[in-house]
This record gives sequence, structure tokens and C-alpha cells, in this order.
Amino acid sequence: MKIEVNTPPVSLPPVDQGAKKVPTGSPVGAQISTEDRTTLSTGTQSVQSLTTQAMNSSEIRQDKVNALSQAVKSGEYKVDSTETANALIDSEEV
Repeated sequence: MKIEVNTPPVSLPPVDQGAKKVPTGSPVGAQISTEDRTTLSTGTQSVQSLTTQAMNSSEIRQDKVNALSQAVKSGEYKVDSTETANALIDSEEV
């Protein structure tokens, strides 16, 4: 996964937080007046923290690579050719 740090942030359109009343003459006029509210948060600190964490992590999970390499060398890692073939066929059907 690659995160582009230098891309400009997406600007969101302004949010109208005013109350919306249901007119009494409408087909839903039997309902009591309702109010819509929206709250948006950019979560800038969260996004910056996650971006920093992602940029500082290695793309290669060396611990996983080492464990798999050791399993292959010791003969513990077995590949089922039927399962592999079925997975390839299934992935092409999508």
C-alpha cells in the first residue's frame, strides 16, 4: 500500500446545519416536524498520525518473509497444487 503524502487535501463542500421542517400539507404531514443534523470531522491529527506510521513502516514484513523462508528450507511448507489451481480459476471468474 502506498500513500501519497504530497497530494493536496480534499476540500469538502460547506454543510448546511440548519433545521429542515416537514411541511404540514405534504403527504407526510401527519408526522411531527423533524430536524436533520450533520457533523463532519476531518480528524487531521488521526490522519497525520496514520500517514506517519505508514510512511515509517517497511513495505516488506521481514518477520513473515523469514518465517516462510525457514518453513520452505526445512520442508515444512507444502503447496497443494489442486488448491492453487482452483484459486487461480476462481480468481479469473470474477
